[in-house]
Amino acid sequence: MKYITSCSCGTIDVCLILPKAIELYRPRQCDCDFCNAYNLRYLSDVDGILWFSPIEKLRIIKQGSEQARFWQCLYCEQVIAVTNEYDGEVRGAVSSALFEEYCVLRENDIISPKTLSASEKSKRWTQIWCKVEHSAV
Repeated sequence: MKYITSCSCGTIDVCLILPKAIELYRPRQCDCDFCNAYNLRYLSDVDGILWFSPIEKLRIIKQGSEQARFWQCLYCEQVIAVTNEYDGEVRGAVSSALFEEYCVLRENDIISPKTLSASEKSKRWTQIWCKVEHSAV
């Protein structure tokens, strides 16, 4: 199923393709200080595809082990997605807040990736995050 949205100011376009209806997914709520500060929850599926643009209107923020890139709109400062490159492939998860106005999402799952080593994080992300399709990431 294909879902199209944008950030709160309309600058960043987002397309998420999931194998199941978005309402069947439980957003993951990371318990790290950065995600808590931004009240972030993420959606992804290993068989999904994530696309967002224009890249030049996004700021990259790195936190913790600095493996993950958080993509934030330069204008409204909404965090759009988080990505990681592993073995030449970019995978990512999208902020569920982008879809909450028009989709009923399930209760959040609380996760704690800060308890994982850097290599465990990267490996886990390849197993749960969507393929990101745009060359600028």
